[in-house]
Amino acid sequence: MSVDGRVALVSGGSRGIGAATVRLFAAAAARVVFTYQKAQPEAEQLVKECGSDRCFAVQCDLNSAESAGKAVQAAVDRFGKLDILVANHGIWPDEDIAVEAMTVEHWRKTQAINVDAVFGLVKFAVPHLQKHGGHIVLVSSTSGQRGEAYHIDYSASKGAIISMTKTLSSELLKHNIRVNCVAPGWVATDMSASVLAKAETGAQIKATIPLGRVGTPEEIAGPILFLCTEHAGFISGEIFNVNGGAVLVG
Repeated sequence: MSVDGRVALVSGGSRGIGAATVRLFAAAAARVVFTYQKAQPEAEQLVKECGSDRCFAVQCDLNSAESAGKAVQAAVDRFGKLDILVANHGIWPDEDIAVEAMTVEHWRKTQAINVDAVFGLVKFAVPHLQKHGGHIVLVSSTSGQRGEAYHIDYSASKGAIISMTKTLSSELLKHNIRVNCVAPGWVATDMSASVLAKAETGAQIKATIPLGRVGTPEEIAGPILFLCTEHAGFISGEIFNVNGGAVLVG
């Protein structure tokens, strides 16, 4: 699967699913710009690994629609155009919080990062993608489809990503821009490590997955890349579930 000559922007690309996606796109001959917030050593190592001639990292706090403009402009400034946007960044506060105990500040922070900044990435990327067509892949979650008790902030934000995918596909196909969503289940990343490491909760989570294990970042990156290749030329507005069958039994 090649994306030779394409320029891709991957948000939240220094670790986990984002880093696996950056590596895979670079291996598929794309030039990649990715954002990171705090993980500068990891970002620098990833650029070194992929090669500075085709990979570039930009520090960006994606916590508002306005903040996303910096990331999009960095990609265009570095490589002259933009063909692919992968909105992968996001937070999952791992503490269980009942709705009546959740603060407004907690709710707003999750929406600002997981929804507002994704809207901003799309808003600022579309004028560049409209010039010659392209691909947008938004990363949601099984939580956005079936809910997650005590995580209403996260589930609502990921449900919004699914609705955004469907709306954007209907709106942007006339510009030859395909918009799809990849919805992972539990994946072994830094974000989920603290929960998966607990013997009881880790076992409970695996028991809900028909395959009996959590996914790897590479298993999510593969479908993301596929949706940006010529092999997915007739696919748009789809929610691509990558969760070991978990969403079907939840």
